[in-house]
Parts: sequence; C-alpha cells; structure tokens
Amino acid sequence: MNADSYRRLTNTINKVIVGLQRRGVAFGPMQLLTVTGRKTGQARTFPIAVNKLGDGRYIFQAFPKAAWVANARAADTVTLTRGRKSSTARLVEVPVDERRPLLRELVTSSPASVGNRFVTTGLAEAATPDGIAAAAHRIAVFRVEPA
Repeated sequence: MNADSYRRLTNTINKVIVGLQRRGVAFGPMQLLTVTGRKTGQARTFPIAVNKLGDGRYIFQAFPKAAWVANARAADTVTLTRGRKSSTARLVEVPVDERRPLLRELVTSSPASVGNRFVTTGLAEAATPDGIAAAAHRIAVFRVEPA
C-alpha cells in the first residue's frame, strides 16, 4: 500500500474512532486530541495514540506534515479525551537526540505494524528500532504533561 492509499484508509478509520470516542467508547491507547488551529483559531480534533513509555506519556507523529503537529507547536495547551473523560495538557516537544531512545522503545514494545507505519508514510526507511530511531529528525515526539 502506498502512502496516499494508507492516508485515505487512516482518515476513514479515524472518523470511526472519533465517533466511538465521542460516544464514550475508549479502546487501546487512542484519545482525542483537541487543539486550537494555528491559522483559524478553531478547535481541531484528531484521534491520537498516547503511548506510555517509562515514566512518561508520549505522542508520536505518524504522517509527514501532520496538521496537529504544527498546531500543537503553536498551542499552550491541548485537551485530551478518552471516552467521556477529558483533561487539559501541555505537549512538550522532545529534542531530536532524546527522541531516538523513545522511538526505539516504541517500536520494540509495539506490534510490527507500528514500525511499518513509519515506513509506509515515508517518515523512515526501515521498520526496525534502529531504522526508526535514525529518522528521529523527521518524527515529532511530544511528552504529555499536566497543564
């Protein structure tokens, strides 16, 4: 599957995830990230996996030029919703050098589809932990902190 087909499929699945989450159905690491649009000022909502690694919670960019990444960089706070529970959080972008071990851990501790996703979307060249870590400069990583 090429990157465009994968993105279309993901967009379709994301609509289902948003609908289920808004009805109070929470599953896996998925949450709804609501952030103010940096250009429009309008609230924008995206389904996002919030991953627990070590003592922290992290969000990883899965697509190049993802709008939520640019919006999160511009926002002071975001809202994370899981089922019927919401909380305000700050997303702190992790420096590139600190992303590498987090990316290795994410790929090592997740199903193979996680590493494959970074390759399919063109962010990494190899789906291995080291291959994904080597692409740290292209993959935004945010630490979720209380607001």
